[in-house]
Amino acid sequence: MEVLLSLSIALFAGLMMTRVCKPLGLPAVTGYLVAGILVGPYCLGQLGVEGLGFISNENVEAFKILSEAALGFIAFTIGNEFRLSTLKHIGKKAVIIAIFGAVAATILVDGALIGLSFLMPDVIDIPTALTLGAIASATAPAATLMVVRQYKAKGPVTQMLLPVVAIDDAVGLIVFAVSLGAANAINVGHMDVLSIAVEPLAEIILSIAAGAVFGALLSFTEKFFHSRSKRLSITVAYVLMGVAISKLKFNIGPVHCGFSSLLLLMMMGTVFCNMCDFSEELMDRLDRWTGPLFALFFVLSGAELQLDIFTQWTMVLVGVVYIIFRCLGKYYGAGISAKITHCEPTVQKYLGITLFPQAGVALGMTLIAQTTLPEQGATITNITLFSVMIYELVGPLLTKIALTKAGEIKPEERKSSRGVLHH
Repeated sequence: MEVLLSLSIALFAGLMMTRVCKPLGLPAVTGYLVAGILVGPYCLGQLGVEGLGFISNENVEAFKILSEAALGFIAFTIGNEFRLSTLKHIGKKAVIIAIFGAVAATILVDGALIGLSFLMPDVIDIPTALTLGAIASATAPAATLMVVRQYKAKGPVTQMLLPVVAIDDAVGLIVFAVSLGAANAINVGHMDVLSIAVEPLAEIILSIAAGAVFGALLSFTEKFFHSRSKRLSITVAYVLMGVAISKLKFNIGPVHCGFSSLLLLMMMGTVFCNMCDFSEELMDRLDRWTGPLFALFFVLSGAELQLDIFTQWTMVLVGVVYIIFRCLGKYYGAGISAKITHCEPTVQKYLGITLFPQAGVALGMTLIAQTTLPEQGATITNITLFSVMIYELVGPLLTKIALTKAGEIKPEERKSSRGVLHH
């Protein structure tokens, strides 16, 4: 009973908070995140009543399977933006912009935090700085997608944004793997070629290959069903299967292998949308079905934020430096590369701002860092959580403002918008 009550209260609180955010001009995503904080361990959870909010961080963690499923559907949905007709027009530009944005953010954060490590050696060291720099490359596809969906944004910036976010995270995974290997090498005193180069490359290749196979199988299987509800059901089954498969870990000789759920599901969505004739209609139905799941995902994300970080002023200081230099890297990296590739003026000016949100992928990277760098794990986690809290509360609003100034969110859409559930 407590589990169902917690979920119902979380969903209800999220929906009610979107009503508060609407007249303030804030995106629904922000409402869900604030609702998560309110029903989380630091607010309603303080009452200690099972089922009435989340009483501890462990209690929130128990619902992680919902967050993993939601991220799977989000990645699958973004993969559907990679239609060949679109890629022929923006594919090369999106790759260049994503690489520039990710690498620029990493370089600036690395430089700033390494400099800070000389001033505050007791708070941050070089392995920590390198790891955080790599985490800075990741962007949050979930928050970005939700804002685009809520306000029905359309135009050059939006068209470029979703592919860039998808590629950005693929680039981020490579940068993170290399940086984490270098950080670990500094800790142990020798370079490990397998962890720095081979294993990240193997993960990327395996994830893309597995996603392509699942996408082709999904497209083939759909042909056996003619009912819309059955086609929707088989799509849901494949996405959940993809999320489950991405959790597998195995060894190929001395190489430790696994899958990236983000890359696997994105590739599945890409292959499916290009092979299935009725994929657009099916995706429209899937968007409506996943509405409550996405809402719960963001409420749970808000509940995970650890507010006691604000009591550690040194962590706040490092977090502020991290946030500022990551934003500068994303903004100028995207802007300069968009100019080099001769994108529209609105893309050059506003795309970088829409890349500020950061959440799930970054948090996933911190979990890996905790295992690989146990000495620095706590510091990396606290700084990442602090930055995610700021990015997730402010990022969606900045994305909305950028798309509005770019002319891709129309006034009538802002007035008629009903959020992701069209409520």
